[in-house]
Amino acid sequence: MRRLAALLVLATLGCRAGEPGRDVEARIQRIESRLLPAVLVAGQPVPVHSLAERMEHHRVPAVSIAVINDGELEWARAYGLADVEEGRPATTRTLFQAASISKPVAALAALKLVEDGLLDLDEDVNEKLESWKLPENQYTAAEPVTLRRLLTHTAGTTVHGFPGYAAGATVPTTVGVLDGEGNTDPIRVDTVPGSLWRYSGGGYTIAQLLVRDVTDRPFPEIMRETVLERIGMSESTYEQPLPESRRAQAASGYRADGTEVEGKWHTYPEMAAAGLWTTPTDLARYAIEIQKAYAGEASVVLSSDMARQMLEPGMNDWGLGPGIGLGGKAFRHGGSNEGFRCQFIAFMEGGQGAVVMTNSDSGSDLAQEILLTIADEYGWPELRPTEKTVVGLDPAILQEYAGRYELAELGVITIEVGENSLWAEVPGQGRVELLPESRTEFFVRDDGTRVTFIREDGRVVAFRASGIQAARIDR
Repeated sequence: MRRLAALLVLATLGCRAGEPGRDVEARIQRIESRLLPAVLVAGQPVPVHSLAERMEHHRVPAVSIAVINDGELEWARAYGLADVEEGRPATTRTLFQAASISKPVAALAALKLVEDGLLDLDEDVNEKLESWKLPENQYTAAEPVTLRRLLTHTAGTTVHGFPGYAAGATVPTTVGVLDGEGNTDPIRVDTVPGSLWRYSGGGYTIAQLLVRDVTDRPFPEIMRETVLERIGMSESTYEQPLPESRRAQAASGYRADGTEVEGKWHTYPEMAAAGLWTTPTDLARYAIEIQKAYAGEASVVLSSDMARQMLEPGMNDWGLGPGIGLGGKAFRHGGSNEGFRCQFIAFMEGGQGAVVMTNSDSGSDLAQEILLTIADEYGWPELRPTEKTVVGLDPAILQEYAGRYELAELGVITIEVGENSLWAEVPGQGRVELLPESRTEFFVRDDGTRVTFIREDGRVVAFRASGIQAARIDR
């Protein structure tokens, strides 16, 4: 894997000229040579690792990056292999699955249709849905499901995300997905619309059908004509499955243990929620379009007023598509499909941002490290590593946590004692170091995830991480 990660693809895009200038090239080299960790440990030196070393550590075959500066795409570069078995290098034109970053791009088309008078942000969606109706119940009787609520995850709709369909599996229609004929539950309303924020890919699938019904056009076609072609996202497509003619351009997805996703990737009929194939360069163009519209500059999709509505933080600091972060200064989104992880962040003012896409289930941590390093290089003070303080624990206390724990989603996790730390052997992910913040609270060195050990009658019986509990099985 070291050889694969170290493979630098000399497919670099400089926006102001054919190649990046000397100063930009120096910046790229600094970023490549010393990635910042997501977590800094107080009193310990900052570890220095190259991009190649972190790709190897995280088992990420390929990563592709684009950076926005002064309102323009300053540089883009790809590293590693788009397909390991084929030995095919990644380039800046290699397609990755954007996963949930599909949502804020799809929202752009829906908002354009609002400005064109075909949709209304605050109208009951059943007024315009024709090929299917959202079933009414006591919750929709109290408040309507509207496009605004669908885009901001406040419509009360079910189904958080989608696993996609492996090669050879039967893929349902959009209506089939909505009625639960695929591999997820039916998409319904189970709480009063507008009463709470809850992430719902199901809601975006309703929005997908709404866009199709009011235009009477296939969703990928509407996205291409309304958004992608207009803002120069020439490599991108919402076509699912990916056409055979474009498969050679696509990265293959990989599991956290380095094995390839069966069939190379999954198909997502939930196109608005998870179906965009794209590049960091194209996503940077999306971000620049929003930045220009927000600033009142020339925009080819949205008016300045609509762009400002799009980026107005609502419940849970969510806009009409993207999340709003860094104290209301930036819009952002992440993505997680089978074998793909990606992140983007862009500032509302100042014309800066970055996009990172990977072809691995373990790519999230690497993407975060890359974004933090770019932020450090470009002087974005709002985006910084988290700092943690480690306490010293008696080895006897650490030994109490050693053992085997079972987590339904992953299997058996084995914990061993290190030097004032614990090491967890996680199926499919390898060894993860846990550092102590207190007698019962630990954090994952790579990403800061909190791990809390639970005692009953003085004995360790479980641990909890990211809201999931793993029971001890060796007592």
